[in-house]
Amino acid sequence: MPEAGFVVLKTETVPLFVELAGRTTAFETSEVRPQVSGVIKSRQFTEGSIVKAGQTLYQIDPSLYQAAVNQANANLVNAEANREAAEARAARYKPLAEIEAVAKQDYTDAAATAKQAAAGVAQNRANLETARINLAFTRVPAPITGRIGRSLFTTGALVTSNQAEPLATIQRLDPIYVDIQQSSAELLALRRSLASGGVIPSSTEVRLQLEDGSDYPAAGKLEFAEAMVDPTTGTVTLRARFPNPSGLLLPGMYVRARLSQATTRDAILVPQQGVSRTPRGEATVMLVGPGNKAIQQKVTADRTIGDKWLVTAGLKAGDRVIIEGLGKIRPDQTIQPVPAGSPPTGKAGGSAAKGKRG
Repeated sequence: MPEAGFVVLKTETVPLFVELAGRTTAFETSEVRPQVSGVIKSRQFTEGSIVKAGQTLYQIDPSLYQAAVNQANANLVNAEANREAAEARAARYKPLAEIEAVAKQDYTDAAATAKQAAAGVAQNRANLETARINLAFTRVPAPITGRIGRSLFTTGALVTSNQAEPLATIQRLDPIYVDIQQSSAELLALRRSLASGGVIPSSTEVRLQLEDGSDYPAAGKLEFAEAMVDPTTGTVTLRARFPNPSGLLLPGMYVRARLSQATTRDAILVPQQGVSRTPRGEATVMLVGPGNKAIQQKVTADRTIGDKWLVTAGLKAGDRVIIEGLGKIRPDQTIQPVPAGSPPTGKAGGSAAKGKRG
């Protein structure tokens, strides 16, 4: 009578992991563009270095813009002088008009001229402010903190405020995004499972495998899922955020993301050595049946969890699945069941007494 090492099945709470393809994307990207036209006098950064927000990157020749500020300032001084004269004239005419020493129309004209002079002051003050802003724009700053790429323009190049090509591009790489692609069919199946109550949502932690097969040391966090399906690929984009202090992850890298979107509460796991496949690909196991007879049972096992199969149909908690001695056992054969891992008893024949069950 052959010995059969068995395990007793029990339900477990198991996270269901999936591996999906993804690509890294910069956390922030900013194109450095000029806001005024002119000739670049100097470039004040090193290509490929980290730049800080507000740091001067390019200096555009400020000569014309400084002259515009001087002219606007002179116009403002002139306007203020005209306003003072107009207001003084109106102030003198007011008491004279009240005693009819001058025509009331003369006072009305003087008061209107004073208001026009005040408006002229405000207009010239605004022109001065505009000229100062344009002068400040000759210093081209970094919009964000990040790593700057190569400069597309050199010293002496003429740039314009409406040009299509940026001067350079800055990317913030710490943290960094990973855009993960999941098929809409898988996402639909997940939502149905969650709705049925068979599984519950898992944590948002994501792990990465890099292009060379190595694991990225830090875990990421799932941020959100797009609310639309890409019609060309039939996938939904999931976005995760990862810390990237060493700059190991660069935008555009291909990665594999491993994450658990759901956890099944009543999972039944069977060691892989206990599951066989028929020529038709159907999964089967051998159970210890009544009267210590081996019973062949068809099961549904679609995925592995570590070194075990997740069985979703055909088994229940308490079943005794044979995982040792399967090479000597046939369906409906009487067996001697023992817990898996037990030392041979020697009752199954000479070969069994000499070593581990086959």
